[in-house]
Amino acid sequence: MTDSSSADSSDSLHDGTETCEDPRLWRRDGWTARVIKNEDDEGWAVEMIKDGEPEPALVGPWTMGRDKKNPKPLDAGAFNTLVKTASEVLRRHEQQLHAMLHKRVSVSVDEGDVDVTLAIVPDEYEPYAVLTALDAFGEQLGQQRVAPNFKLTRERAQAWAGSGFGRIE
Repeated sequence: MTDSSSADSSDSLHDGTETCEDPRLWRRDGWTARVIKNEDDEGWAVEMIKDGEPEPALVGPWTMGRDKKNPKPLDAGAFNTLVKTASEVLRRHEQQLHAMLHKRVSVSVDEGDVDVTLAIVPDEYEPYAVLTALDAFGEQLGQQRVAPNFKLTRERAQAWAGSGFGRIE
């Protein structure tokens, strides 16, 4: 005889994704929260993994349960907070990566202000960067492929503009 109160908490949503709401594993809304043994000490940790990603977006300490031996069970409130925190971590990483790969300086030329941007393309085999000059109206004045380690400075942008956006080394 099967106890109906111990029904499996895994269900399939209409879009085919699986949900799970177990005390140590929650899977919902494109995220998985898993309570794991903390290898560094006697406690517990929780990891948040976004669907399709090989590594956790967030790993942090997890609260002990009342018996001071087992972890506190996951619940909806904790899961939602973890999703929000992990999403914020991913957003910050994306912003940091974007800032590392995109630089911008403004210079003045006779025709007006010019924005010079450097966009690094981190190709695994042949990385490169693209230097682009835009006028105040967003019209492209010049573009050139440069080395991925090109250092965009105001002085270099000014020199490029002064040369009529010709070849830069």
